[in-house]
Amino acid sequence: MRILHTMLRVGDLDASIAFYTEVLGMTLLRRKDYPEGRFTLAFVGYGNEDDQAVLELTHNWDTARYDLGDGYGHIAIEVLDVYKACEQIKAAGGKVVREAGPMKHGSSILAFVEDPDGYRIELLSGRTPGVAR
Repeated sequence: MRILHTMLRVGDLDASIAFYTEVLGMTLLRRKDYPEGRFTLAFVGYGNEDDQAVLELTHNWDTARYDLGDGYGHIAIEVLDVYKACEQIKAAGGKVVREAGPMKHGSSILAFVEDPDGYRIELLSGRTPGVAR
């Protein structure tokens, strides 16, 4: 068993695809319109869906915006250097909402960025101690 994907509902699919591909460096893996259901699905990720988990961006054509609610936390992405990743994200027009630095009450270096719909993405440096990969 493995995780296949995480689905996020997005208000502006083109802006979301641009953020995940141009700002975070993912690849648009596939995109399909479902006219009868009035929605589009786009899958983005860092590798092939056959061996990596990806994000499913769901755009319901008649919904321009979603309330995030208080149950959503964040998506975590491993990067080599959190400080450098933040610089690159800002240079590409991305929004850093928590600058790179040590985690409170810990030693992990992390930062948070926000996508066009307000979803938070955590950037973590290198391998996380104690986590098997």
